[in-house]
Amino acid sequence: MNIQTLMMKTLTPFIMALMMPFLLLSGCTVGPDFKEPAIIAPESYRTEVEVTEEMVDLKWWKLFEDPSLVSLVKTALENNKDLKIAISRIEQARATVGFTRADQYPRLDVDAGAFSGNNNSGYRSADTNSTIYLAAPLSWEVDFWGRYRRSTEAARAELMASEYGLKTVQLTLVAEVVSGYYQLLDYHQRLTISKETLESRIGSLDIIQQRFDQGIITGLDVNQAQIQREIAAAAIPLYQRSIAKTENALSILVGRLPGAINTRETIEGLQPPDVPLGMPANLLEHRPDIIEAKYQLKAQTEYIGVAEAMRWPGFSLTGALGVASTELGSVAIDGGIWSVGGKMLGPVFDFSKNKRRVEIEEQKLQQRLYQFEYTVLNAFREVEDALIEITSYREELAATARQQKAAKNANKLSKQRYDRGVSSYLEVLETERALFSADLQLSELRQQYLNAYVGLYKALGGGWADKELEKTNQEAQ
Repeated sequence: MNIQTLMMKTLTPFIMALMMPFLLLSGCTVGPDFKEPAIIAPESYRTEVEVTEEMVDLKWWKLFEDPSLVSLVKTALENNKDLKIAISRIEQARATVGFTRADQYPRLDVDAGAFSGNNNSGYRSADTNSTIYLAAPLSWEVDFWGRYRRSTEAARAELMASEYGLKTVQLTLVAEVVSGYYQLLDYHQRLTISKETLESRIGSLDIIQQRFDQGIITGLDVNQAQIQREIAAAAIPLYQRSIAKTENALSILVGRLPGAINTRETIEGLQPPDVPLGMPANLLEHRPDIIEAKYQLKAQTEYIGVAEAMRWPGFSLTGALGVASTELGSVAIDGGIWSVGGKMLGPVFDFSKNKRRVEIEEQKLQQRLYQFEYTVLNAFREVEDALIEITSYREELAATARQQKAAKNANKLSKQRYDRGVSSYLEVLETERALFSADLQLSELRQQYLNAYVGLYKALGGGWADKELEKTNQEAQ
């Protein structure tokens, strides 16, 4: 009898024996099923704003119409190291799904060996026995209680969580880049103001020095003018340092060595784009961190089922099919070998260890639920904070602009009064200090106003593409 005939003859009962459990056992699943957490969203925001029917998902940083900014964000999305770590975690989660799912199916191995000797079950035999064999053992633990199905669903949920975790990292990264960019523009503007102020005060000091040399004024005016000159001079290295550190931080965000960052010339004249502000309930669908927390909650629900299944007996089947010979040097096969077996193993008394395992997973689920609820509450807080920042900064910016205009006019008038000898130099000093302070404050407020819009876009969860994510999610199923 040749090998092919022998294996075909023994294969049929072997397969039937192993496939019988598939036909007879449909199995069940223990443990709780995931339910969408109930979240009550507010009907409106505290701050009075005009809302749209639906939030528009768009790459909002392009609305600022700044090519340098768009290029910076694009580079960051391609090269940022935290983003690459998040992408790697997705691939790890995807591999984990396949790794976990494999436990649901039978496992086929290969087993081969050869031995010769006179040892017969611990006793010396008069004859020398030789055996050579080749077999394909197959084992399968029947997932009767849904342990492996639950594990696979948990792995899928964690994959989905990692997908939305990536979107959270992307959203945070873009917001940090845009925010840092406007901070850099602000520092450049304040450096320009400081240099112009220094140049103006050097000119004023020269005039005052000439008047002192002619005996028209006292040395006190000279000293006061010198103080003002040095105040402006000291501001220059301060903002140069701030520019360098901000550029270094932005360089790291875009994934390159610290260096200069190309920007537009000034922060003046920049106007923030309109924000498509949806209803509060829409926030639950657009914030990737909320969706990520929901999938983490789902994964933990499945782990309770895994722990619950471990409290019940497990059923496993084993089998083997192969050939064997009693002659090591012979190529002839004496006959086929096969075996089929089953085993049940379950806990009887384990000092409530398995019960406590379930309780541990239930408490983890409670923690996940609290984390989800906190994420939702924090999301609404961030939106409300951004809205009030926009409203208040707009009012503060308008008031400071009027203050700066008045300070500029007061400084002009005070110099004219001083030149005519109507007032002391102290009046000029006060108006110069007020103007310098107003100029710096106005630049900073412009930056804060723009970044309030950045914070709102981030809080609303905008800037990532639903269609791309849905495609990725379908591939993961």
